[in-house]
Amino acid sequence: MPKLFFPKIGARHFLTRPSFASILAMGIAVAVISAAGIFWEVQNRLVHLQRARANVAEQLGVVRARLEGNINSNLQLVRGLVALIATQPDIDQDQFGRISSSFIGKHSQLRNVAGAPDLVVSLMYPMEGNEKAIGLDYRKNNQQRHTALRAVTSGEMVLAGPVDLLQGGTGFIARFPVFTKTEDGTRHLWGLVAAVVDADRLYADSGLLDPDLPVEIAILGKDATITDKTVFFGDEAILQQEPVLSNVVLPTGRWQIAAIPRGGWSAVPANAWKTRLLTVAGGLLVLLPIFIAGQLYDQRRGHIRELKRRQLQMEGLSQRLKLALDTSKIGIWELNLDTGVLTWDSRMLELYDIPEGRDTTQYDVWADCLHPDDLERAEREYWGAIEAGGTYHSDFRVILQDGSIRWIRAIGAVHTNTRGQRYILGVNWDVSSDIQLKTRLLSAKQSAEDRNRELEDARALMEHYSLHDSLTGLPNRRFLDQELLDEEAPQRPTALLHIDLDRFKHINDTLGHAAGDAMLTHAASVLKENVSDSDFVARIGGDEFVIAITEPADEASLAARADRIIAQMRRPVPFENHQCRFGVSIGIAMADTTLSDYGRHLLVDADIALYRAKSNGRNRFEFFSDTLKSEIVHNKQVADDILFALERQEFLPYFQPQFDARTLAITGVEALARWKHPTEGILTPDRFLKTADELNVVHLIDRLILEQTLWQSARWKAAGIHIPKMSVNVSAGRLNDVQLVQSLDGLVFEPGSLSFELLESIFLDEKNDLIAANFDHLREMGIDIEIDDFGTGYASIVSLIHLRPKRLKIDRQLVIPITHSEGQRRLVASIIDIGQSLGIKVVAEGVETMQHARILRDLGCDALQGYAFAPAMPSDRLMEFVREERWREAS
Repeated sequence: MPKLFFPKIGARHFLTRPSFASILAMGIAVAVISAAGIFWEVQNRLVHLQRARANVAEQLGVVRARLEGNINSNLQLVRGLVALIATQPDIDQDQFGRISSSFIGKHSQLRNVAGAPDLVVSLMYPMEGNEKAIGLDYRKNNQQRHTALRAVTSGEMVLAGPVDLLQGGTGFIARFPVFTKTEDGTRHLWGLVAAVVDADRLYADSGLLDPDLPVEIAILGKDATITDKTVFFGDEAILQQEPVLSNVVLPTGRWQIAAIPRGGWSAVPANAWKTRLLTVAGGLLVLLPIFIAGQLYDQRRGHIRELKRRQLQMEGLSQRLKLALDTSKIGIWELNLDTGVLTWDSRMLELYDIPEGRDTTQYDVWADCLHPDDLERAEREYWGAIEAGGTYHSDFRVILQDGSIRWIRAIGAVHTNTRGQRYILGVNWDVSSDIQLKTRLLSAKQSAEDRNRELEDARALMEHYSLHDSLTGLPNRRFLDQELLDEEAPQRPTALLHIDLDRFKHINDTLGHAAGDAMLTHAASVLKENVSDSDFVARIGGDEFVIAITEPADEASLAARADRIIAQMRRPVPFENHQCRFGVSIGIAMADTTLSDYGRHLLVDADIALYRAKSNGRNRFEFFSDTLKSEIVHNKQVADDILFALERQEFLPYFQPQFDARTLAITGVEALARWKHPTEGILTPDRFLKTADELNVVHLIDRLILEQTLWQSARWKAAGIHIPKMSVNVSAGRLNDVQLVQSLDGLVFEPGSLSFELLESIFLDEKNDLIAANFDHLREMGIDIEIDDFGTGYASIVSLIHLRPKRLKIDRQLVIPITHSEGQRRLVASIIDIGQSLGIKVVAEGVETMQHARILRDLGCDALQGYAFAPAMPSDRLMEFVREERWREAS
């Protein structure tokens, strides 16, 4: 405290003794100030702790709500699949995959879904990476048998986890028992549907892994059993630090979630020393109690403002909750199990069509509304849930005032409040439309089963004719297979003639099936005329026949027989005032009797020879040979390599720049497919495109090139390299794909920076509504259309007007001769004029010299592409090329 100074009396200085009253007053002041300081210290710590726990509870509530929402949304998706399987128990892998693919992706945390008819996994999506699970028998698997049987026994979904997955990582496994109803109404166990929720994605999407999360969280209750105190997420030490606790309510149980501030609770408030200094200052400055009181008052007002702010937040949350309930049309009810008082909200009164003024506080009001046929079951489920103290699920009908029926779905849960009173709280909503849909599905299922029985009867009826063709009376493929594979047959074939009718489809399509049947009957009679009694003719396909030679034969006799058949088949066949003409292609294979199972190889060899005869022009015959076999094997190896290359993503884009004809600035690049073969190096499309087209995988290569081009574009932007436009090729098959636009979803690019090139040789029929619609959708997405190799195909002015491409590219065959041919130069100039008159940019390919570039510039061409400036190159070399501007040196 400051020293006390007294006035001088005379020349002497002395101190007077403080009076008892002043000492008492000072003592009282010191005591009051000390008591106030201690009180403020305690209150400050309490406020600090309460505020910290409130903040932790608020953060914990947000995380818990996200966790509950993500888990329940994932399980709700799978419940739809379970309901579908209950009505269609004969679902196959394709159906299962299509349905599962709609809810597995970025919009959910589901990792995979498996179907286990009779408790054996045979359905899976996605199949890739989960092949090991196929064939898993839950009854024999020690690790999963208990949970699977618990789901079957309870008839309810069981959530297990987290568990370590065979495919790697951890996840939660929800197992849904699937029951079907037989004709007599009894339930029959179909099997299980298991859905794996990826634990890491669930934690991440629920905010648990957010590095900025201000709290530390631990979750316990493995397998959704709240009595299980095993911590499966977070640090177990959190439970020893007086955490804030909450429950994560799951469809079949609960987790307990605990949280503390990141770094633990702080016992000392941040303003502790400030408070102490104020207290000391208050003791020293007795004259400043009003200031100190004012500070305390201001802080109290701050707390009041904070409380009001939080009250407003709570009111906002309540309003949003009410809006959500009103929008979803869900009614809320609560029954006090101790007093029997029932509480309904207004939406419940609407659902049950309760008249105004009726007392709804008693249980009887609910029972009186139920349909008599559902009352006993609904009450049994209701009171059973209460006795078990768990969750409540039930579907039942209620009778409205006008006599109509409404289906209600009810769920709820038993809980105990802080005063020890037991309640059951739940929600109701109208599911009449769902029940009607289920009824229609069951009716459709019954119709399908009836049709299946009819098909079975028809199959049984036709089993008698299983070895012969009903149209021609000839043996069929099954008969031929028996003759080829039966090693004990007295006369096994020594040679085969595999015969395929040429132009048969044209006759069948133009004159009808009756004409086609007449041609097949005629062909069968011709073939039977050219065999001996020991040989036989078989019809093994729509227009495919086989002559099996059982006697020794040489190439000369077989060739003579084939020539005779070809000549006879060329003769016109009359049919209803028409002269039908068709031919045959024949593949001939001779048996190698040194092989024990030569019959199996014989038909394959004859088929290979037939393929060669058709590819060489048809209406001819070919003998099978080792050279032909080697060629086929080579082609198959190429095909296998292409399929493996797609899996390993060995196809990559090379980029050839395009330049403004006047300024020589880069206007874009064309992405050209290359195959990085593991042994042969970089291969151009002429080495693999034909085989890829036969395999029908060109669209997959196009997709890979497109995705890699967009990825490389992102690299260029990151490196500060500006490429205004990228062009990629699109095959004819993709233009006729109804899923073309959907397959492009998720691709990231700037509108106008991407264009699809299609060959002019693709026939552009303006009546093809699907292609026209795809073009319109592509333009809406910001993807331009270009015509490639213009001048070599079938494009007309009409088709250009109909298609409205952004650019057309003059084929290099037309560009190269312009330096020495005036006619070619005029032709190219005409194409450029046509493009300019239609508002279409013109790009010239095959610019080999700067003389080409100057001529094309003078003719008005917009852009140039060719070796005069740059060849096609990989992305890294392109980046170096653009930085160094090498083309300007060449120009």
